[in-house]
Amino acid sequence: MSRYKRPLTPDEIASVDDREIDFSDIPELDAAFWREAELVRPDRTERITLRVKRSVLDHFRAPGRGYQTRINRVLESYVKAQRGSDGR
Repeated sequence: MSRYKRPLTPDEIASVDDREIDFSDIPELDAAFWREAELVRPDRTERITLRVKRSVLDHFRAPGRGYQTRINRVLESYVKAQRGSDGR
């Protein structure tokens, strides 16, 4: 049963005192957890210059802001599909 009638806003969450937070359903991380933990480094982006057909660029720009992110997601999807098809 939730203590709150509705989801809290970020400001409301920030104002909750740490002593009021119920951690009873979150297991503590013991030494065994940390022995098995694996460091995962983020795949950072890199600024490049890329020539793209105007029609392709127009397509990705049409919905508004975020066209570079959309292009990157399509390229990531392609890379994952290629890796999956030959096992790399």
